[in-house]
Amino acid sequence: QVQLVESGGGLVQAGGSLRLSCAASGRTFSDVNMAWFRQAPEKEREFVGSVTWAGGRTYYADSVKGRSTISRDNAKKTVYLQMNSLKPEDTAVYYCAATLGAATAYEKNYNYWGQGTQVTVSS
Repeated sequence: QVQLVESGGGLVQAGGSLRLSCAASGRTFSDVNMAWFRQAPEKEREFVGSVTWAGGRTYYADSVKGRSTISRDNAKKTVYLQMNSLKPEDTAVYYCAATLGAATAYEKNYNYWGQGTQVTVSS
């Protein structure tokens, strides 16, 4: 079992930055691939990005590529999502997810989910 708790969300103006954190507890963290998803009001949950267990590879959705960076600290059992140049369309609840499988963009591949943290970007 892996328990995930997100933090760092909030209200920010367009063009601003936020860093989200996801703290994990439970089983060994260093062999778990991690991802961020988000869900805007009345929309399906979508992939934001993922990072492999060793942190060596990251993958991003086109919508955030170039503006976001995912990283992880296995010693702290924490994964981060740094978001820059935020836009109103980035407004959503952001979820952290973990999988023992591949770090794909498919949410069904992820076994464990956090409760989410709200990010609101004002124009």
